[in-house]
Amino acid sequence: MRYAKFFQFVYLVFGALFIYDAISKYTTNGEIAYPSILLGVVAIFMFFFRRKFMKKFDNKDQ
Repeated sequence: MRYAKFFQFVYLVFGALFIYDAISKYTTNGEIAYPSILLGVVAIFMFFFRRKFMKKFDNKDQ
């Protein structure tokens, strides 16, 4: 169970990395990196989704 709580923060790290990648590509080349933006948004969404799911799961056990 501890791994699941830790793993949800990995989504935030990957989301930040993908968003950083998109920003750096835009500033250097002027191209909009749609795949990086999409993956960043999905990773951040997954963080909040997993966090809400874990809270529901923890409340169900009590």
